[in-house]
Amino acid sequence: MKRFFYLFVAIVLASCAQKDCFHVDGSITGAADTTLYLEHITLGDGIVVVDSVRLGEDGTFVLSGEAPLNPELYRLRIGGQGINLAIDSTETVTVKADLGNMSFGYTVEGSGTCDTIRILSQKLAELEKQVRQVAEDRNFTIQERDEKIDTLVARYKSDVKMNFIRNRYGSTASYFACFQILGSVRLFDPMQDKSDLTWLRAVANAWNEQYPGCPRSENLANIVAQGRRNLAKPKEIVLDLDNSKVRELGIIDITLPDINGKERTLSDLRGKVVLLDFTSFALEGSHERTMQLRELYNKYHDRGLEIYQVSLDGNRNFWTQRCEHLPWVSVFCEEGAGSAFINLYQVYTLPYYFLIDRNCDLQARMENIEDLSKAIEKLL
Repeated sequence: MKRFFYLFVAIVLASCAQKDCFHVDGSITGAADTTLYLEHITLGDGIVVVDSVRLGEDGTFVLSGEAPLNPELYRLRIGGQGINLAIDSTETVTVKADLGNMSFGYTVEGSGTCDTIRILSQKLAELEKQVRQVAEDRNFTIQERDEKIDTLVARYKSDVKMNFIRNRYGSTASYFACFQILGSVRLFDPMQDKSDLTWLRAVANAWNEQYPGCPRSENLANIVAQGRRNLAKPKEIVLDLDNSKVRELGIIDITLPDINGKERTLSDLRGKVVLLDFTSFALEGSHERTMQLRELYNKYHDRGLEIYQVSLDGNRNFWTQRCEHLPWVSVFCEEGAGSAFINLYQVYTLPYYFLIDRNCDLQARMENIEDLSKAIEKLL
């Protein structure tokens, strides 16, 4: 078996002899008969498959791709598990993992940048765990939960800034850190936070010096420019907090534009049972969840169910493409992760949903809905 593997490696390397290639090899144990994908995380074209292999009993693999002109982000993926990688030119990276803990329990050799990304991914996973524990602890008041989560996030960001980004501004790992996401919320938000903007600008300047004109350098420059404009003229978010619409078991009203630019107001759905859904179409598994919502909508809409879906995606064009054919009310919140509605509705993770009865009273939220269909049936 080993002889065959080494022969296979030789063939793969020979096939790249005529052009510059990078290679990712190693083994994923416990993954026999699964397909391992090497994917390019592009800026404009989404996730693009570069290479793939069906794993055997020993899980060994060799994958290759054409060497990028500038540092690029890739990932190894089996199903919903992924390993983030940074590739620069024709290097060879060796990854070893077990399928049971592939995303965070792997080792990587041949690239210090990839190993730094591994550490950042593990630290983010620990932060997500801590935030989830606080969010689900009903011994805390809402204010206490907010304060504890804010403290956890601030501590994490300070650690990343001082120990991973500082003095390594041109590293691909620093670029990766600037775009880390908690739930579907960007940890570093140059549109709302002046400190985040300062650090992102330092990374952007370093990338512009090292990789002038490359798409990622230009993307960073555009984000920094937009952040400077946004913070120069902070927007005031006006919320409808009319006492007639906010009751002890009521709702905070929401008015946002749909795909046609028409303002859609949540309280206008009074008389229907409403599934209020905060989501991001960029989340992994979003397509499958949309299909589940379609099943609920098709089953209960004629009996009085409506869905009011709030998209917190940062890209309006992306949202437009994803919601174009949805039959329910889908609206776009341009503030995204900075939306005040997230705090007012105490949304700590995405997706997140609420059930509102025909009288426009909030009856249930995600953590206390064991069976969504039964909860809808009860309100109908």
